[in-house]
Amino acid sequence: MQTLTQGSSPNVKKYAQPAAAGGQALSPATRALLAAGAASGPLFYGLAAIQMAIRPGFDIRRHAISLLSLGDLGWIQIASFILTGVLALLCAVALRRVLRGGKAGTWGPLLIGVYGVGLIIGGLFHPDPGLGFPPGAPAGMPTSMSAQAGVHSLAFYLAFLSLIAASFVIARRFAAEGRGAWRAYSLATGIVAPVLIVLGSTNPGVAGMLFAVAGLVAFGWASAVAAYLARHPF
Repeated sequence: MQTLTQGSSPNVKKYAQPAAAGGQALSPATRALLAAGAASGPLFYGLAAIQMAIRPGFDIRRHAISLLSLGDLGWIQIASFILTGVLALLCAVALRRVLRGGKAGTWGPLLIGVYGVGLIIGGLFHPDPGLGFPPGAPAGMPTSMSAQAGVHSLAFYLAFLSLIAASFVIARRFAAEGRGAWRAYSLATGIVAPVLIVLGSTNPGVAGMLFAVAGLVAFGWASAVAAYLARHPF
C-alpha cells in the first residue's frame, strides 16, 4: 500500500482538528464564551432564590425580582444584573462566531448583546420602593415613577424584548439546519414568555410570580442554547 507523506503530492491536504459531530470545530475560547452564556440564567435565578430566602418581607407572588435591588442587601441583586449582563455579552461574541455565515448570523448575536446591555443598565438603575418592600416602603404601588425607575423599566423591556426576538431569529437557523426540536423550543419560548408578562401585568396579586416565570423561560432558553451549541455547533 502506498504511503503518502506531507509534500509527496500536491493533492494531499492538511486536516485541522476534527469538528464536533455535525458541526464546526470550536476553539477553546469560543467554548468558554458559550459556557459563560450557559451560566448566565442559572446564576441570575440562583442568586434570586437565595435572596428570596434571606430578605425579610419579600414575597415573590407580589414582588418583582427587581425589587431585590433595594435595601441594605440590594447590592447582591445589582451585582447579579450586571454580571448576568456581562455573561450575555460574552455569549453574544461566541454566537457571532458560531452562527456566522448562515441565518441569524448577524441578528442573533446582536439581539443577545442588546439583552446583555439591558441587564447591565437594569442593574445600574433600580426601581422605586413599593408594595411594602423593602420593609418600611409604602404598602401600595408608587404614585409616581422616578427617573431612575423609568430607566430601569425601559432597560427591562429592552432586554426582554431583545431576548424574545432572538428566540424567533435563532429558531430560523435551527429550522435551516434541520434541528426541529430546538426550533420548536425557541418558538415556544418566544410565545410563552411574553404571554406570561401580559398575564402578570393584568394580575397584580401574582404579578411577581408570573414575571419571574417569564424570565425563567426566556433566560433559561438563552442558557440552554449556549450549552447546546457548545456541544453541537452548526
